[in-house]
Amino acid sequence: MRYTNATEESNEEEMQINLDLVEERREAAQIRMAAQKQMIERYYNRKANLRYFKIGDFVLKKVFRSTKAANGGKLSPNWEGPNRVRGIAGKGAYELETMDGIILLSNWNAVHLKKYYF
Repeated sequence: MRYTNATEESNEEEMQINLDLVEERREAAQIRMAAQKQMIERYYNRKANLRYFKIGDFVLKKVFRSTKAANGGKLSPNWEGPNRVRGIAGKGAYELETMDGIILLSNWNAVHLKKYYF
């Protein structure tokens, strides 16, 4: 069996050393976290297929389970439209209107849209 002789003075010295090293360990952890986030971002950007639409383009919007017809079942269509891009609301967000000119209330993300070709 191994054991060390610990005294109150040696214990307090070790505690002071640990307290002095806490800030350095935090900084090292923050640097590692930032490096890891950059690696993940680079990997995502390499694989991501971003979609961009112009004003006036025709798009189909994804049908979600909450907006699906009650008796639609699994054979109901997954996309509805065509809709026209009315404006750009932000980074990857678009304002849509139907073919009749009715403006849709919420903005749609480009992930849930796909280009419609006549």
